[in-house]
Amino acid sequence: MENTKQYRVLEIFFRGLRGENLSVQELANEYGVSTKSVTRSINELKDFLADHRDLVGNTELQYSYSDKCYRLYTDEFLTNKELFSLVEVMIGARAFSKMELLTLIGKLKKFTTPDDRPKMNELIRKELYHYPEVNHDCESVQDNLWKLINCITDHKEISIEYYRMDRKCVSHRLRPATVLFTDYYFYLIAFRTEGKTEKPYYFRIDRIKQITVHRKQFDNSDKPDFDEGLLRKRSLFMWPGKLRTIRFEFCGPSVQAVLDKLPTAKIIERMGGNKYLIEAETYGDGIKMWLLSQGDWIKVLSPSEFVEDFHDTIRRMCKKYENEQEE
Repeated sequence: MENTKQYRVLEIFFRGLRGENLSVQELANEYGVSTKSVTRSINELKDFLADHRDLVGNTELQYSYSDKCYRLYTDEFLTNKELFSLVEVMIGARAFSKMELLTLIGKLKKFTTPDDRPKMNELIRKELYHYPEVNHDCESVQDNLWKLINCITDHKEISIEYYRMDRKCVSHRLRPATVLFTDYYFYLIAFRTEGKTEKPYYFRIDRIKQITVHRKQFDNSDKPDFDEGLLRKRSLFMWPGKLRTIRFEFCGPSVQAVLDKLPTAKIIERMGGNKYLIEAETYGDGIKMWLLSQGDWIKVLSPSEFVEDFHDTIRRMCKKYENEQEE
């Protein structure tokens, strides 16, 4: 009998955590006990929460006279504005399948207050309906991500079956270093076990078809020493290539947008008006595609080989339009 009572108290508490409205009469009917028994259980919960503030924080059961029920409130609940901010980021990131996104949002909503939940549902309903899902080659981005994080933590070598951009499936044996997110995708940064072992390589996690975890472990001496935070800043575009320091002029309307986009960018000189001399460190050729997207707001100044490559790309682009005019 005592165990039954304890289980009932625990069930009521966890039902409160899930955001249920706790009606004394309905609970009494459901458990087949008197309303006095349910009231005693709720009072025991209230006493426990009041006596253990150091454990549960500002958590309490409050009675709503309009609804004639109790509700559990806690500072640990996400407020409507906090959850809406998180959900907007998740929707805009487009990193997960629609099913994964719905599951995550469903779990997050359980941490909102019952009063906030209907408003939240209405705010995000249309965005979820029109959610533009990104195509993935793996069964679950979350599963791949979690498996890789464990391998990084445990210093385990892995082999992956990976779809390249040309859709060819290739195999790599790697020492995983870190994961990061940018522009819709999670990426694995890893070092190869053979060949150019000092160079970081980037792999889109959603393109990893299969991950095999090997027994062999590695330590810091088996992979180049690197600053993870700095590597993240320099690897914004996830495009292979060497590390370069690039200088360019910018005369667009918002230099702050450039500094926000390029974490390593810094203003070297203000050249008058809205023109700035900017320097940034970055890996690979992804920076070239972004600079081209800025049109005539950009003039690349150095290094010389990058300037020449930039000019060649612009000339090839112009030639395509010249050919169209001739036709």
